[in-house]
Amino acid sequence: MTYSIVARDPDTGDLGVAVQSHYFGTGRVVTWAQAGVGAVATQSIVEVSYGPHGLDRMRDGVPADAALAQLVAVDPMEIVRQVAMVDANGVVGTHTGAGCVSRAGHRAGHQVSAQANMMERDTVWDAMIDAYEGSTGHDLAERLLLALEAAETEGGDVRGKQSAALLVVSGPRSDAPWDQRPVDLRVDDAQVPLAELRRLVGVNRAVARMSNVFNSGLLFTPVQAGSRELTGALADLEAAQLGLGDNREPSFWAAALLAKAGQIDEARHKLSFASQTNDRWPTFLHSVAAAGVLPSDNPLLTGA
Repeated sequence: MTYSIVARDPDTGDLGVAVQSHYFGTGRVVTWAQAGVGAVATQSIVEVSYGPHGLDRMRDGVPADAALAQLVAVDPMEIVRQVAMVDANGVVGTHTGAGCVSRAGHRAGHQVSAQANMMERDTVWDAMIDAYEGSTGHDLAERLLLALEAAETEGGDVRGKQSAALLVVSGPRSDAPWDQRPVDLRVDDAQVPLAELRRLVGVNRAVARMSNVFNSGLLFTPVQAGSRELTGALADLEAAQLGLGDNREPSFWAAALLAKAGQIDEARHKLSFASQTNDRWPTFLHSVAAAGVLPSDNPLLTGA
């Protein structure tokens, strides 16, 4: 009832899994990944435990193919399971049970596996791998998304489509894996889930650029006009604004930074632009100023 892909980016070490299905909320059950450990897709007549149990084994150093074989060996219903795993070393394991509803199958590539069942055509998994392996130069999220789109072009799920998900985690293992999920997106119910997923990937990239500014601490430290730090932050916020459309929060934060640097005319322009779609930004500026972002006598606040 699903097509999916698991992969490791050999350049960054990032791990990812992506899926589309004619099934409500497919991301809740199919997609599993942990930074520095591996990624899992579990589907067909789903046994969700392949996800956490597969990650447990890979975390303990068991290669993906061996971890999957161990789980399949003790599954009395393996005949109807379809599961793929990739570990932090790029080892891939895939299982398509003989009882999976046709058309069903899988294909492994270099540190990647695509798998599908209940498809209109048996060309889906080949199309996914071809799209993935032909998209070098893009980040992992984009390559996974291109693979899903290639599957849909081949006809996809014979029953239609409803949900999709995309999960990417960082390559290095950490004691804080919750901080190493740069992409974690789900479309639970949509007429064209891949179009919505692509939109969310773009929003995710834009928000990540804006978050760079928050995480730098620049909003709470002195800012010098023309400094490298300010120039970089403004570039991030401009890129974020391009990706967020009428959500003009990046322009608001640009106004705050410009005001800190004494560039009041530019700050007023950014604040005015932000206020075109939300007239409460000037009021909110006083709130963030009180939190230490701006002194109370800054001209952007006083109108001087």
